Amino acid sequence: MKLQKALLETLPVEPYPVRKLIVGVHWTAVCSKYCGLASTLVKEGHHTEETVRDVGALHQKSAQELAYWILSDNPLEASIGMAAFNSLLDVDELQAVEVNAAKILTDYGRGKNVAVVGHFPFVSKLQSITKNCWVIEKRPATGDYPEQAAQDLIPRADVVAITGTALINHTIEDLLHLCRPNALVMVLGPSTPLTPRLFDYGVSIVSGSRVWDEQSAILCVEQGAIFPQVQGVRLMNIVAPGIKL
Repeated sequence: MKLQKALLETLPVEPYPVRKLIVGVHWTAVCSKYCGLASTLVKEGHHTEETVRDVGALHQKSAQELAYWILSDNPLEASIGMAAFNSLLDVDELQAVEVNAAKILTDYGRGKNVAVVGHFPFVSKLQSITKNCWVIEKRPATGDYPEQAAQDLIPRADVVAITGTALINHTIEDLLHLCRPNALVMVLGPSTPLTPRLFDYGVSIVSGSRVWDEQSAILCVEQGAIFPQVQGVRLMNIVAPGIKL
């Protein structure tokens, strides 16, 4: 988990209190300096097999303490950690570009081999304009490839799109190591931290989200929204030097 540890090194030293913490069925939100989001991941199996430490007192911890939970092997704790990390992240919005990730992948992937880790809603459109579009999923749907296929497919891809939840389930480094040096690599989804530190690991484009209306976003998360239903959020991208959107 060298990548996650490198991200944690960028946290502000001054501790920020947790103003609010919501673990929704689809999204987890932590409000500290800002409001950060992350996918809510849980283990498969019986609910009693997975417990979160210090439940009932998490709001008494600093956001930095919770951010270190991205190192946890408990996916629910790691989800809280990712949201806490995002809640502390300063983003230079003047350098960010508001473009939908689907458009970026359409522009760069046309006529090429594209590997997508995670079944995103835009996949069917992408499959219609690419040479090959391989969708790799932990829980593959019809036409998807199982996660074991990543070792064969990702090294063949000109464009690789990796879900930000790979940071939460700790598969991100293995996936990045499979990418060709000349491939365009994108990490995307609302869990994705908008930090240039990811460029040090071969990522070309970081596509995440930024909450601008905390009250609206929290209300939606509390009521079980999937991401397209979450209000008060902007989709933003930062790009590595030499990459144009």
